[in-house]
Amino acid sequence: MSSKITVKGQVTLPKSVREAAGIRPGDLVDVRLGPGGGIVVEKATPTRVAIEAVERRFDKAMAELDRLGVRPDLTTDEFMRMLRGDD
Repeated sequence: MSSKITVKGQVTLPKSVREAAGIRPGDLVDVRLGPGGGIVVEKATPTRVAIEAVERRFDKAMAELDRLGVRPDLTTDEFMRMLRGDD
């Protein structure tokens, strides 16, 4: 079974594949490289979606701390003193 990639990089999953995988309109899917260079598309689990959202927020927070010059090896007390401006 073949599907053509559009100029936008989109592909239509055949109805039989969507039904077998339980994928419905609006569902999220995970796309990754499989063994041998193949592509694996599977229905995203709510847990995986939540984990990825937390990872994005964490990465954003860490980038902001890095921008502010906060060292990752600070103790909690050192970090709190820095936030409060204590000397």
